[in-house]
This record gives sequence, C-alpha cells and structure tokens, in this order.
Amino acid sequence: MTDILLGIPWAIMLIILPLITAMMVFVWPRTAQTLVLIYSLVMVIAVAGLGLQIWQQGVFQYSLGGWDAPLGIELYADGLSLVMLMATALVGAGCSIYASAYFNAEQAHRFWPIWLLLLAALNALFLSADLFNLYVTLELMGLAAVALTALSGSRNALAGAMRYLLSTLAGSIAYLLGVVLLYQTFGSVDIFILAERITPEPAAWAALVLMIVGLALKTALFPLHFWLPPAHASAPSPVSAVLSALVVKASFYILIRLWISLFGPISGDIVAVLLGIMGSVAILWGSVQALRQTRLKLLVAYSTVAQIGYLFLVFPLAAAAGAWHAAAILALSHALAKAAMFLAAGNLLHFGRHDRIKDLDRVVQRLPLSAFAFALAGVSIMGLPPSGGFIGKWLMLEAALVQGRWDLVAVMLIGGLLAALYIFKVLGRCFTEAEVTHEPSRVPARMEWAALLLALGAITLGFLAVPFLSLLQIGAPFSGSGS
Repeated sequence: MTDILLGIPWAIMLIILPLITAMMVFVWPRTAQTLVLIYSLVMVIAVAGLGLQIWQQGVFQYSLGGWDAPLGIELYADGLSLVMLMATALVGAGCSIYASAYFNAEQAHRFWPIWLLLLAALNALFLSADLFNLYVTLELMGLAAVALTALSGSRNALAGAMRYLLSTLAGSIAYLLGVVLLYQTFGSVDIFILAERITPEPAAWAALVLMIVGLALKTALFPLHFWLPPAHASAPSPVSAVLSALVVKASFYILIRLWISLFGPISGDIVAVLLGIMGSVAILWGSVQALRQTRLKLLVAYSTVAQIGYLFLVFPLAAAAGAWHAAAILALSHALAKAAMFLAAGNLLHFGRHDRIKDLDRVVQRLPLSAFAFALAGVSIMGLPPSGGFIGKWLMLEAALVQGRWDLVAVMLIGGLLAALYIFKVLGRCFTEAEVTHEPSRVPARMEWAALLLALGAITLGFLAVPFLSLLQIGAPFSGSGS
C-alpha cells in the first residue's frame, strides 16, 4: 500500500487537478459545488500524499518532459514547500466550503473557475524552483486575485481592485527586471544554479533591490501596504480570506527562497536591518490603524498589515537558531487564523447587513459559532497559548532575546498588547446591544462551521509544533540561511 502511495505523482496532481476542475465547472456550472467540494478533499489528500513521499524519500524533484534545468521546468518540494501547500489545501478547502453557501448561482458561475485558477497558481508557485516560473505563477495568481476582488462589481470593490492591479503589476515588473539582470549576468534562472554562480557585484545588488522591492510591494510590507486595506475590505469574504491568508504569503515565500539561496550571503547586514525596521513599523502602525477602525473588515485588513510585519523580523534575526522556523509557523498559523477571522467577519456582515463594530448587537447570543470562531482566531493573532501563533511568536521572541535585540522584543510585546486591544474591542461589542437594532439575516451553517474549523486549526497547530518542526527539517530549506 505504501509503495502505491509513494508512486502516485501527487505534486503534478496539485497543479493539474485544479485546472481540470476549473474547466469542468466552467462547462457544467450546475455541478460546480459538488465538483469543488470533491476537489477540496482530493487536494488535502494529495498534500498528505506528497508529505508522505518527501518524509520517506527526501526532497521531491521532477523535471517536466525529462528536460532538466536550466532548459526545462523542474518541480521541487521540501519541508518549507510542503508547509505552504498544506496552508493552501486547508485554507482553500475551508473557503471553498464557505463560498459554496455564500454566492448566488450567477456569482458562482463567475467565481469558481477564477478561484480554481488562483489555487492552481498558488500550488505551482510553491512547487517552482526557478525564477521565471515563479514570475509566471506570481502573475497568474495576481491577475486571478484582482479579478476575484472585483467580483461584486460595487464601486468600492472596483476601486480596490484597480489599486491592487496597479500595485501587483508594478511589483511584477520590478521582480522581472531583477530576473533579467540575474539571467544576463549569471546565465541561469534556476535558483540552485544561481546560488553556485552569484557573486557580490553591481548587477546582483541591483537585482536584489528590484526583486525585494517588488516582492515587498506584493506582500504589502509597510510603507508599501497602501493597496491592501481597500482591496481586502471590499472583496467578497471568502476572497478576502484567501488574499490575506495565502496570496500575500506567496510573495513572502519567494522572498525567503531568494534570501536563503541568493541574496542573504551577498547583501550584508544593512538590507536585513532595513527589512526588520519596516517590519517593526508595520507591527506598530498596522495595529494602531486596526484599533482606530470602525468597520470590522477594515480592522481585520489592517491587522494583516501588522501581522505581516512579524514575518519580516526574521531577516535581522536569521542568525539565531529557530528564527526561520518561527517565521514558517507564524505564516501557517496566521493563514488559518486570518482566514477564519475574515470568514467570521463575513458572517457578521451577512447577519446584520453591515460590519459596523459598534452595532454588532449581541451576536454572541444570536450567532455564537461565528463569534466563537472570531475569538479563537483572535487568540492566535494575539499570540496567546496554546495556539500556533503563540508558538511562532515565542520562537521569534526567543531569537530576539538570544541576540540581545531588546528593540525587537519591545516591538513584539507592544504589538501583542495592541492586537489584544483591537480583538477585545470587537469581542466587547459582540456582547452589547446596539443603539439601533435591526432585523438579522440567516447565516448558512456551512459558513459558520467553515470559519470555526479554520480557527480550530490555528489553535491545534500549537499542539502539533514538534512534528511540524520535524517536517520543516526535510531538505534543510534553511541551511543556507544567509545569516
């Protein structure tokens, strides 16, 4: 049985199946819900199968068509790739269940094919090992994400999508220029070949600046985050969840790969320090902005800006053992928690037909599952035990303490306090009666349970930290950490 499982091409399935399903739901829209729910289950199984493969056999490498690098397209998966694929499968499944009850028939007809294209692009990105393929998948992902953001057709959604489109295109152009510079200078776009050839010289430094700026713009790192709050707050709720949980993590994932293999060893300390400063300001500024918001989805969107900042603290702390592992756990726990939070916010919006925080009007009594999901996700966002967010932030805090970075310790502690303030600001209103009451709408059970299951996933991750850290060791993705 194990031999059969090890022989199945799980990685290829992760790219091909969403594309086939996208074509099927486009041709047979009436079967879309059933097809996508089956597809979501198969994707979770496929990621588990790929995990078994790399656990038993080590790093997965496959050359499409038998053409090796630098000419062919090579698929690559190690522990870090697997973690990101797990996040995509779990968040994708939860949001697909939610979306099956969220959209009407007309909206669903437009939504499902683009949604599946987005998931296919994400899987392909996490399995790519050369800079040009990463660019192609990044573009496909960005265009699909923009189309989904504009899906409702409202004025706010179109404005947010247009700002997002211009930002993502600018980021892509900067990244592509960096790829061209590296190819012209070192003769390859394969990351592992480049790692052997790259030397500290002006072309490499110019590529470093272009690619880091482009990816930071796509990740919405302060002060390049201006496009994120309007786009995430105006998109349909399942789209907001995936944008915040996965799409911004994809560009961060590429940045980690480039830093570990290419740029870390040649950049010196100044770039790492600068990224750490931007991450620190993001934590503080994003948290303060979240605290000031009066609309729930905007609060959650600014919270994303703040939580992204924690991920960038890894660059100045890279010399400490555990810093990269902390960033990986934080990325996965934030993906689960923030997806749950956006879905719960979508339920409250659907229930009351508004997302004004001061008028939440006793939703704890009337929509307890969604309120509970928001609270559980908040536990992880605040970094409280026993959540995955706690494990990630504790490891990051430990790395800062070991290196005597008291400034970063202070930023993380203040960020945690501010997160608690904006989470409890929402939870407090969930218990109180609004000044103006209103007639609620029924929220389908699937929408409530999808949010709750993702929130429980963020908490459960805290109990699975040890096997999770073992998984991250496969292929030693952080061995050339550039620290």
